[in-house]
Amino acid sequence: MKIIAVCGSLKFVKEMMEITEKLELEGNCMLAPIYNPARPNKDAFTEEEAIMLDKMHKEKIKLADAILVVNVNNYIGSSTSKEIEFAKSLNKEIIYYTDLIEKD
Repeated sequence: MKIIAVCGSLKFVKEMMEITEKLELEGNCMLAPIYNPARPNKDAFTEEEAIMLDKMHKEKIKLADAILVVNVNNYIGSSTSKEIEFAKSLNKEIIYYTDLIEKD
């Protein structure tokens, strides 16, 4: 079992939730970002809330063995790029969504 933190743009929330469920059913412990349809992106949060959520996401990355980058159509935004660099600085395994779907 691996502990995997999910990273990526919330514009791909559908794919995030599908792959998170699949990997969890394979026996992994998945640490996914919160998602509330009433708040579909970071702009829906106050600045304080957004800062807190970013800090909590970094804590999830610290706890994880690996991160899963949900890079639909190879899209990786600036926030996700920073999360990848942070994970690399901690010597975490980086798993890309596009690599997983190519194996299916």
